[in-house]
Amino acid sequence: MCNRYVPPDEAEIERFWHVGRSSPGPFYRSEIFPRSLGPFIRSRNGNRELVVGQWGLIPHFAKSPTLKYNTNNARSEELADKASYRTPWKHGQRCIIPAESFDEPCWETGKNVWWRFRRSDGNPWGLAGLWNTWIDKATGELFESYTMLTINADHHPIMNRMHKPDPAYGPDDQDKRSVVSIELEDFDTWLTGSNEEALQLIRAPSVDCISGAPAIS
Repeated sequence: MCNRYVPPDEAEIERFWHVGRSSPGPFYRSEIFPRSLGPFIRSRNGNRELVVGQWGLIPHFAKSPTLKYNTNNARSEELADKASYRTPWKHGQRCIIPAESFDEPCWETGKNVWWRFRRSDGNPWGLAGLWNTWIDKATGELFESYTMLTINADHHPIMNRMHKPDPAYGPDDQDKRSVVSIELEDFDTWLTGSNEEALQLIRAPSVDCISGAPAIS
Protein backbone atom coordinates (compact mmCIF):
# COMPACT_ATOMS: atom_id res chain seq x y z
CA MET A 1 0.00 0.00 0.00
CA CYS A 2 1.13 3.55 -0.66
CA ASN A 3 0.14 6.29 1.78
CA ARG A 4 2.50 9.11 0.82
CA TYR A 5 3.86 10.50 -2.43
CA VAL A 6 5.27 13.70 -3.91
CA PRO A 7 3.58 15.13 -7.04
CA PRO A 8 5.29 17.22 -9.73
CA ASP A 9 4.32 20.87 -9.93
CA GLU A 10 1.56 21.83 -12.35
CA ALA A 11 3.94 23.15 -15.02
CA GLU A 12 5.88 19.88 -15.12
CA ILE A 13 2.68 17.85 -15.36
CA GLU A 14 1.46 19.99 -18.26
CA ARG A 15 4.80 19.69 -20.04
CA PHE A 16 5.39 15.95 -19.57
CA TRP A 17 1.83 14.75 -20.19
CA HIS A 18 0.97 17.38 -22.81
CA VAL A 19 -2.01 18.58 -20.80
CA GLY A 20 -3.20 22.00 -21.90
CA ARG A 21 -3.92 24.61 -19.25
CA SER A 22 -7.63 25.41 -19.08
CA SER A 23 -8.15 26.95 -15.66
CA PRO A 24 -6.10 26.90 -12.45
CA GLY A 25 -6.95 23.88 -10.34
CA PRO A 26 -7.33 23.78 -6.55
CA PHE A 27 -4.15 24.02 -4.53
CA TYR A 28 -2.37 20.76 -3.69
CA ARG A 29 0.50 20.29 -1.27
CA SER A 30 4.05 19.19 -2.00
CA GLU A 31 3.38 15.86 -0.26
CA ILE A 32 0.11 13.99 -0.72
CA PHE A 33 -1.48 11.91 2.01
CA PRO A 34 -4.80 9.99 2.05
CA ARG A 35 -7.84 12.28 1.91
CA SER A 36 -5.78 15.29 0.86
CA LEU A 37 -6.05 16.94 -2.56
CA GLY A 38 -3.83 15.72 -5.36
CA PRO A 39 -3.58 15.94 -9.18
CA PHE A 40 -4.60 13.24 -11.61
CA ILE A 41 -4.97 12.99 -15.39
CA ARG A 42 -7.98 11.52 -17.16
CA SER A 43 -9.38 11.52 -20.68
CA ARG A 44 -12.33 13.81 -21.39
CA ASN A 45 -13.79 14.01 -24.91
CA GLY A 46 -10.59 12.54 -26.34
CA ASN A 47 -8.29 15.03 -24.61
CA ARG A 48 -6.14 14.66 -21.53
CA GLU A 49 -7.50 16.65 -18.62
CA LEU A 50 -5.65 17.63 -15.45
CA VAL A 51 -7.91 17.41 -12.39
CA VAL A 52 -7.33 18.00 -8.68
CA GLY A 53 -9.37 15.84 -6.33
CA GLN A 54 -9.33 13.89 -3.11
CA TRP A 55 -6.91 10.98 -2.81
CA GLY A 56 -9.48 8.49 -1.63
CA LEU A 57 -12.18 7.58 -4.13
CA ILE A 58 -15.72 8.56 -3.14
CA PRO A 59 -18.01 5.82 -4.55
CA HIS A 60 -21.36 6.67 -6.08
CA PHE A 61 -23.28 5.12 -3.16
CA ALA A 62 -21.54 7.20 -0.47
CA LYS A 63 -23.87 9.26 1.71
CA SER A 64 -21.27 12.01 2.17
CA PRO A 65 -17.81 12.84 0.81
CA THR A 66 -16.31 12.02 4.22
CA LEU A 67 -15.77 8.27 4.33
CA LYS A 68 -15.26 6.07 7.40
CA TYR A 69 -13.06 3.66 5.43
CA ASN A 70 -9.92 4.05 3.32
CA THR A 71 -10.13 4.10 -0.47
CA ASN A 72 -6.78 5.66 -1.38
CA ASN A 73 -5.45 2.25 -2.52
CA ALA A 74 -7.36 -0.31 -4.59
CA ARG A 75 -6.21 -3.90 -5.05
CA SER A 76 -6.14 -4.46 -8.79
CA GLU A 77 -7.33 -8.04 -8.32
CA GLU A 78 -10.61 -6.71 -6.85
CA LEU A 79 -11.50 -3.94 -9.31
CA ALA A 80 -14.30 -5.81 -11.08
CA ASP A 81 -15.95 -7.03 -7.87
CA LYS A 82 -15.42 -4.61 -4.99
CA ALA A 83 -18.34 -2.23 -4.55
CA SER A 84 -16.24 0.92 -4.23
CA TYR A 85 -14.40 0.36 -7.52
CA ARG A 86 -16.42 -1.86 -9.84
CA THR A 87 -18.51 0.96 -11.35
CA PRO A 88 -15.54 3.23 -12.22
CA TRP A 89 -13.69 0.19 -13.56
CA LYS A 90 -16.68 -0.95 -15.63
CA HIS A 91 -17.03 2.51 -17.18
CA GLY A 92 -13.32 2.90 -17.96
CA GLN A 93 -12.77 5.73 -15.46
CA ARG A 94 -9.02 5.15 -15.39
CA CYS A 95 -6.52 7.88 -14.58
CA ILE A 96 -2.81 8.51 -14.30
CA ILE A 97 -1.45 9.85 -11.02
CA PRO A 98 1.71 11.95 -11.57
CA ALA A 99 4.39 11.44 -8.92
CA GLU A 100 7.96 12.62 -8.58
CA SER A 101 8.39 9.91 -5.96
CA PHE A 102 6.44 7.63 -3.65
CA ASP A 103 7.31 6.33 -0.18
CA GLU A 104 7.04 2.86 1.31
CA PRO A 105 7.99 1.52 4.79
CA CYS A 106 10.80 -1.02 5.10
CA TRP A 107 10.91 -3.15 8.28
CA GLU A 108 14.06 -5.17 7.59
CA THR A 109 15.79 -3.61 10.62
CA GLY A 110 12.81 -4.35 12.86
CA LYS A 111 11.79 -0.71 12.73
CA ASN A 112 9.90 1.36 10.17
CA VAL A 113 12.41 2.99 7.82
CA TRP A 114 10.75 5.00 5.05
CA TRP A 115 12.17 4.46 1.57
CA ARG A 116 11.64 6.91 -1.27
CA PHE A 117 11.30 5.63 -4.84
CA ARG A 118 12.01 7.64 -7.97
CA ARG A 119 12.41 6.60 -11.58
CA SER A 120 15.98 5.86 -12.59
CA ASP A 121 15.48 7.71 -15.91
CA GLY A 122 14.63 10.96 -14.11
CA ASN A 123 11.07 11.12 -15.45
CA PRO A 124 8.05 11.37 -13.14
CA TRP A 125 6.03 8.27 -12.36
CA GLY A 126 2.67 7.80 -14.06
CA LEU A 127 0.85 5.65 -11.50
CA ALA A 128 -2.34 3.80 -12.38
CA GLY A 129 -5.58 4.88 -10.77
CA LEU A 130 -9.35 5.11 -11.02
CA TRP A 131 -11.37 8.31 -10.63
CA ASN A 132 -14.94 9.21 -9.78
CA THR A 133 -17.07 12.36 -9.60
CA TRP A 134 -19.43 12.29 -6.63
CA ILE A 135 -22.43 14.63 -6.56
CA ASP A 136 -23.94 15.92 -3.33
CA LYS A 137 -27.66 15.44 -3.99
CA ALA A 138 -28.59 18.11 -1.45
CA THR A 139 -26.40 20.89 -2.84
CA GLY A 140 -25.41 19.74 -6.33
CA GLU A 141 -21.73 20.22 -5.43
CA LEU A 142 -19.25 18.03 -7.34
CA PHE A 143 -16.41 16.21 -5.59
CA GLU A 144 -13.58 14.77 -7.69
CA SER A 145 -11.66 11.85 -6.21
CA TYR A 146 -9.28 9.06 -7.17
CA THR A 147 -7.65 5.86 -5.92
CA MET A 148 -4.20 4.40 -6.60
CA LEU A 149 -4.00 0.81 -7.86
CA THR A 150 -1.77 -1.78 -6.21
CA ILE A 151 -0.67 -5.27 -7.20
CA ASN A 152 0.85 -8.23 -5.36
CA ALA A 153 4.63 -7.88 -5.08
CA ASP A 154 5.59 -10.98 -3.08
CA HIS A 155 8.07 -11.99 -5.78
CA HIS A 156 9.30 -8.53 -6.78
CA PRO A 157 12.98 -8.27 -5.77
CA ILE A 158 12.64 -4.71 -4.48
CA MET A 159 9.02 -4.08 -3.55
CA ASN A 160 8.73 -7.35 -1.60
CA ARG A 161 11.16 -5.83 0.91
CA MET A 162 8.66 -3.14 1.84
CA HIS A 163 5.95 -3.20 4.53
CA LYS A 164 5.88 -5.01 7.86
CA PRO A 165 5.73 -8.81 7.54
CA ASP A 166 2.63 -10.48 8.90
CA PRO A 167 3.79 -13.27 11.25
CA ALA A 168 0.60 -15.22 10.54
CA TYR A 169 1.76 -15.92 6.97
CA GLY A 170 4.82 -17.46 5.36
CA PRO A 171 7.39 -15.46 3.35
CA ASP A 172 5.70 -16.27 0.03
CA ASP A 173 2.15 -15.55 1.24
CA GLN A 174 2.49 -12.03 2.59
CA ASP A 175 0.56 -10.14 -0.10
CA LYS A 176 3.18 -7.40 -0.18
CA ARG A 177 1.83 -4.63 -2.42
CA SER A 178 3.30 -2.37 -5.08
CA VAL A 179 2.01 0.61 -7.02
CA VAL A 180 1.30 0.06 -10.74
CA SER A 181 3.42 2.12 -13.11
CA ILE A 182 2.11 3.05 -16.57
CA GLU A 183 4.92 3.62 -19.03
CA LEU A 184 5.07 6.58 -21.42
CA GLU A 185 4.12 4.58 -24.52
CA ASP A 186 1.07 3.15 -22.72
CA PHE A 187 -0.50 6.35 -21.38
CA ASP A 188 -3.20 6.59 -24.04
CA THR A 189 -4.04 2.89 -23.87
CA TRP A 190 -4.50 3.15 -20.12
CA LEU A 191 -6.68 6.24 -20.38
CA THR A 192 -8.83 5.31 -23.38
CA GLY A 193 -8.35 1.62 -24.19
CA SER A 194 -10.67 -1.25 -23.35
CA ASN A 195 -10.64 -2.90 -19.94
CA GLU A 196 -9.03 -5.94 -21.54
CA GLU A 197 -6.21 -3.77 -22.88
CA ALA A 198 -5.85 -2.00 -19.54
CA LEU A 199 -5.53 -5.30 -17.67
CA GLN A 200 -2.40 -6.08 -19.66
CA LEU A 201 -0.76 -2.94 -18.24
CA ILE A 202 -1.36 -3.73 -14.57
CA ARG A 203 2.06 -4.74 -13.30
CA ALA A 204 4.63 -3.62 -10.78
CA PRO A 205 7.42 -1.30 -11.96
CA SER A 206 10.35 -3.10 -13.55
CA VAL A 207 13.49 -3.30 -11.45
CA ASP A 208 15.45 -1.37 -14.09
CA CYS A 209 13.32 1.76 -13.73
CA ILE A 210 13.32 1.92 -9.92
CA SER A 211 15.73 4.06 -7.93
CA GLY A 212 15.04 3.64 -4.21
CA ALA A 213 16.81 4.43 -0.96
CA PRO A 214 15.97 5.30 2.65
CA ALA A 215 14.38 8.73 2.77
CA ILE A 216 16.00 11.50 4.77
CA SER A 217 13.38 12.77 7.23
